[in-house]
Amino acid sequence: MSKYAFFRDKSILITGGTGSLGKTIAKILLTEAQPQKVIVFSRDEWKQAEMKADPLFSNPTMRYFLGDVRDYNRMLRAFHEVDYIIHTAALKQVPAAEYDPSEFVKTNVDGATNVINASIDCRVEAVIALSTDKAVNPINLYGATKLCSDKLFVASNSYVGRIGKPRLSVVRYGNVIQSRGSIIPYWTSLIAAGAKSLPITDLRMTRFWITLDHAARFVLQCLENAVGGEIFIPKIPSMRIVDLAEALSPGIEHHVIGIRPGEKLHEVMVVPENAGNTLDCGDYYTIVPGTRAHDKIYIQKVQGEQHQWVPEGFCFASNTNEKWLNAEDIRKLIKL
Repeated sequence: MSKYAFFRDKSILITGGTGSLGKTIAKILLTEAQPQKVIVFSRDEWKQAEMKADPLFSNPTMRYFLGDVRDYNRMLRAFHEVDYIIHTAALKQVPAAEYDPSEFVKTNVDGATNVINASIDCRVEAVIALSTDKAVNPINLYGATKLCSDKLFVASNSYVGRIGKPRLSVVRYGNVIQSRGSIIPYWTSLIAAGAKSLPITDLRMTRFWITLDHAARFVLQCLENAVGGEIFIPKIPSMRIVDLAEALSPGIEHHVIGIRPGEKLHEVMVVPENAGNTLDCGDYYTIVPGTRAHDKIYIQKVQGEQHQWVPEGFCFASNTNEKWLNAEDIRKLIKL
């Protein structure tokens, strides 16, 4: 039986489905899950046209739906007879959020509210929303909007009523290697243009990293296992920013440009304040809602036999992580 038999003959809609993660999820579903439909919901007709040009994504199973998460009525139409929703649509660039905060609120907060309400009204089975480590103790507007989104999805499980669906949960992780807009394509372009030195914000900076394939498969795993209200966090490695530069161009010099507004030196995905309601689930952590941490029936559904509460004061941070990628590890991951 296929690892993704759970999605067989089901309809799965991906908001922001033309993005790097959305396309990777669609590819896995098409090649390994035998779904009834995979629906891309996004606002850019040109990116949809480019995606359709790929023979894989011109598959009869694929559907393309133009729309914006800011438009509740359009989502009501798109979510009709959909079983599962993967919500990846968001505005993400930190500097842009600082300059145009109201636009980020409209997409990342109001859009999240629309996804929640439309999925409840259409009686979708389950929804998984994508978050970021920047939502934890946010210091920039982008992270603040994603924190709001996380809170909305977790709390919305109280609104589903006796029918008990949809189940709404969140996946949180760090930087995705080679995703659109990440530092790797930027630095690669500088190196290709003959740069002798790479700009680095701070030599001490660390980040969590995950591959696109790992991220996509983790999202599908969590969508299948979700009870509702959890925040799922994969146990992914950290990397020093200077090691990334070394991986891309061994021996290259670098010049420090300073941390940008809204940027942290290190990132965190589980803070000590959440330790009391965080489960160690083997290869990932699960933060359960604080309001339900003492709900025995709920915890029995979430916990499983192998899951244990993390110790008091536990913190999952990029600079104190147990797992690290060195320059050679990075080169293998990005296939240099």
